[in-house]
Amino acid sequence: MMLQCSLCGAAVREDSLLWRCGCGAPFKADFGGIPPMNRKRIRSGEQGMWRYGASLPLERPEEKVSFGEGWTPLVREEWNGMKLFLKLDFACPTGSYKDRGMAYLVSRLRDQGIHEVIEDSSGNAGASMAAYCARAGIRCRVFVPSYTSEGKCVQVASYGAELERVPGTREDTTRAAEKAAETAFYASHNWSPWFAHGIKTFAFELWEQLGFTAPDAVLLPAGQGSLVLGCALAFEELLSSGEIETLPKIFALQPKNCAPLEEAFREGKPIPGKVRKTETIAEGISSAEPVRGREVLEAVRKSGGAVLSFSDREIWDGFVKLARRGYFVEPTSAIVAAAAERLSRDGGVGRRDTVAAVLTGSGLKGSGKILSLFASPPED
Repeated sequence: MMLQCSLCGAAVREDSLLWRCGCGAPFKADFGGIPPMNRKRIRSGEQGMWRYGASLPLERPEEKVSFGEGWTPLVREEWNGMKLFLKLDFACPTGSYKDRGMAYLVSRLRDQGIHEVIEDSSGNAGASMAAYCARAGIRCRVFVPSYTSEGKCVQVASYGAELERVPGTREDTTRAAEKAAETAFYASHNWSPWFAHGIKTFAFELWEQLGFTAPDAVLLPAGQGSLVLGCALAFEELLSSGEIETLPKIFALQPKNCAPLEEAFREGKPIPGKVRKTETIAEGISSAEPVRGREVLEAVRKSGGAVLSFSDREIWDGFVKLARRGYFVEPTSAIVAAAAERLSRDGGVGRRDTVAAVLTGSGLKGSGKILSLFASPPED
């Protein structure tokens, strides 16, 4: 399999084990003529996300690393007159949507004969990587920021991975992991060309669960932007195969306290610049330096959507509204409820539009922080 640089276009073989191009940009996967997804290519006998395995090539598909992830519930909610569908991806095996990307990424790592990896994460991806590496028999070291929720850290350690807590910012954690990766393979999900392809299966499921139609708009939490990229990959495939006629609008959602993508979108810039980052309750999308920022912005603009930002108070209010309807999610996930509030109020989507939103992570991972927020909610 060949990889192609997302910036300069240079091509390398996957078995070179390079995790980024010499120019510093991330690679994209070149599937070399594999047909795009359509309903005839769905493998109805496969479990979960692997019913779309025709769009997830592996050298040994019978040995894929899987817990049966995917095919999560899609629940309709009336939201201030908006026709909203909630995709419950917190029901994935480790409690977050990251399992989709990890199932495919770790399967490809095993295909390449890799036995030891390093990952950096704000929590969910690290827990997912640890679980899938445990299943694959791959040694795993996970670097997380020191502020990461204890629930996520417990998961990482329980799966047998070596946990490294790094003082400082999420970006400090990345730099520590990159330095450690001088002696082991850096399997960063943010740099991986495969991760977003696993993630795209949530959008294939939306299409199938909605009766083989695309929603008019999709609401997605966005830090590094893997959900945005996966969404774009899936609906581009469906558009090119003739299964849908138009792309859904992608709304990428960021906390105001760390919103480099929103600032770049608002200012018409092709890539995000440096931003002043402060603490946010949406820790899972607190990424000041999105690796694939150019690609994320391109995907949002092409879809006709937007990048929006929300205060911690708006996100917390969204959490409470979801919880009162029976959805216990991380505050990070609750940003989609804040977006539904704003878009339904301001007319950002039409009353007749079908809107889908992904609930990305279980509230059980951050119950301690959630309890403290009930005691002292964010101010306006």
